[in-house]
Amino acid sequence: MSSSYHRLLLVGNPAEEHVGAHFLAAAGTLGLEATLVDAREAHSGNIWINRLFHRLMNRRPAHLNRFSQKLVARCREWKPDSLLVTGISAPHAAALQEIGALGIRRANFLTDDPWNPSNGSGFFWAAMKEYGTVFSPRRANLEDLRQWGCQQLEFLPFGYNPALHFPEPPQTDAERARFGCDVVFVGGADADRLPVARALVRAGLNLHLYGGYWERDVELRPHWRGFVHGRELRLAVGGAKVNICLGRKANRDGHAMRSLELPAMGACLVVEDTPEHRDFFGDEGVCVVYYTDLETMVKKIQALVADPRQRERLQASVQRRLAAGRHTYADRLTAILA
Repeated sequence: MSSSYHRLLLVGNPAEEHVGAHFLAAAGTLGLEATLVDAREAHSGNIWINRLFHRLMNRRPAHLNRFSQKLVARCREWKPDSLLVTGISAPHAAALQEIGALGIRRANFLTDDPWNPSNGSGFFWAAMKEYGTVFSPRRANLEDLRQWGCQQLEFLPFGYNPALHFPEPPQTDAERARFGCDVVFVGGADADRLPVARALVRAGLNLHLYGGYWERDVELRPHWRGFVHGRELRLAVGGAKVNICLGRKANRDGHAMRSLELPAMGACLVVEDTPEHRDFFGDEGVCVVYYTDLETMVKKIQALVADPRQRERLQASVQRRLAAGRHTYADRLTAILA
């Protein structure tokens, strides 16, 4: 790839916090000619129509056929060398067959686990078998994907985007007042995450929560601070003494998108103890602090909150390790195209 011209067509969400946008930026870094087709076009602009298809058509996008035909036409016109689809997304299987017949490599970066009851979509089961390679950022579903009949499988972790994920602590008194806290968690309020947040609150820690659905919990609602992206995300990470990182149990995550984004943004990290996190960060206390249960998690966070020198050491160490580890989305895209 480095010695020849390559044209890449992406399917994904172009919003800056999504993987599709990260891969598009990575393509520019690598000097590829790349364009992105917005996967949201497969859905209706009417929320009620989307809900109808979600409930009655096994999460089928309302405009799946129209989007799939449009993508085939784009491939015929633009003639990409590779098609990279991010996540459980259109197109359907027939379109992928047509695209393959054009001699275009087809790959999927499977951001979520299709066996997660909240993620799976009926049309996607057949589509998965039409990708030349499926890249999964979780080892836990590789055997399931293999048995389902995927042609080629590779484990490929999430990454980080250096243009977005870099240290930026709060700069003004107003920003310090807004984002300063003991511990922060950025992510949705999955059922298995609620006990984690409650344990932190009940320990008397000043907790900030960002993401969806935290406001539905009476105990946690006062700690919910809405949503953050871009600079506000960096300020939220930099304003906290400690960042906590964990995956989603229903998604069988061994790590999450934040696992590499947070250290790139200069976080002092307490992370769920998983084999994938150990691969990234090494032994306990080298770059991060691990936890296996709520009691241990609370004690370790309390100790870090009280120890600024230890926090600074961990922040510097994890950033050095990250920089040496080739974990950007440009590195991930190089692996995909190779």
